[in-house]
Amino acid sequence: MNEVSPERGQAQTQDQRLLYGIPRQPGPEPGRERAPAPALPGVGEAVARAWAAFTGRVLGPYQAAVVRIGFSLVWLAYLLREWPNRRLLYGDLSPWSLDLAGRLIADNGAMTVLPWFGGRLWFELVYHLAVLAAVAVLVGWRTRASTVLFMVTVLSLQNRNVFLGDGGDNVVHLMAVYLVFTRCAEVWSLDARRPAPGRTGVLLWAVLGAVLLVCCLGDFSGTSLTWTDATFPYLGWTPVFWGLWAVAGIWWLLGRLRPDGEARAVLDALATMVHNCAMLVIAAEVVLIYATAGWYKVQGSRWQDGTALYYPLHLDYFTPWPWLSTLVGSALLPVFLISYGTVITQVAFPFTLVSRRVKNTLLAVMMAEHLGIAVLLGLPVFSLAMIAADAVFLPTTALRWTGNRLGALRIPARRAPLP
Repeated sequence: MNEVSPERGQAQTQDQRLLYGIPRQPGPEPGRERAPAPALPGVGEAVARAWAAFTGRVLGPYQAAVVRIGFSLVWLAYLLREWPNRRLLYGDLSPWSLDLAGRLIADNGAMTVLPWFGGRLWFELVYHLAVLAAVAVLVGWRTRASTVLFMVTVLSLQNRNVFLGDGGDNVVHLMAVYLVFTRCAEVWSLDARRPAPGRTGVLLWAVLGAVLLVCCLGDFSGTSLTWTDATFPYLGWTPVFWGLWAVAGIWWLLGRLRPDGEARAVLDALATMVHNCAMLVIAAEVVLIYATAGWYKVQGSRWQDGTALYYPLHLDYFTPWPWLSTLVGSALLPVFLISYGTVITQVAFPFTLVSRRVKNTLLAVMMAEHLGIAVLLGLPVFSLAMIAADAVFLPTTALRWTGNRLGALRIPARRAPLP
């Protein structure tokens, strides 16, 4: 039997197709094999790419910067607004005396430094330290240290009198803890503009270490600084503070001695993972707030019949502008629509995260709603805190565009006239 080579057989087939008027079909040239089609990436490759992004890329640096700026600005505005009433709210003139606060703290194990010494001088020092820490976090100056001081002052003042606040204090309370574990100064901060670490950071690190040592060895700290806690997770604040202090020192030392070494790379990857986890927790916290608020409203009879907004508009406590509250409260249809719209947006928000356009649209609606709450009901701290928390879902493109436009508004420095 005669054997025919593949190339010759293919050529005969093409000639026969042309003989019968069939056009030539595209195909590989004789003697050249077709390249295999690229295989679809498997699950393992996708997991590897996700793990590389999780450990090697800081996710949401602009969102973290906005959260940092937003919450520090909210807390700073609150401290400055209540500065004339600070002693009555948290100080030695408070109706919630230091003895009553100490009893409550002994039961719940809350962190506060105000009971350490008592008296007006110590309170004034802590209160104004809170103002300075808020300013430092706002501008992004030495954020590794300033966020810790920000957290300590927020917890100290809020746990001193837990009966103050309008709901926004709880959000500030939580976010002050989360900010410590984020790399929130990658952009829009003084730390991002600093070319080298400098000696100021080393001096601040040494001073804070000495202060922490004195607080741990002294008897005035009570149960605030302990290695173990009576409640879950049975870990006191002392190992947390010493751990943060030690990591900051190791970070600086490796950056000076082995900036390109493996140990510094591992530490940087761990910091990136902690940041990404903290941003995920912040996003989950916001989703949980809206989801629980929406489903609790669904069960309320006043929200079901659409009259929930009518009642606070007629209470003196929630009417900073009586004429505006009367005008809005007298319109029944807008009250009905706003009441139902609030429930719908809060319940639907967790489900809109799968669609970027729908999420962005609903996010703008919710921010406008919080601004309305701040004006109509007189709850600025709560509204601004929720807007700052919502910023974690803002698109990066919009944030960068806004940052570029604000940067273009800077007044250029005057040049000296030429001689």
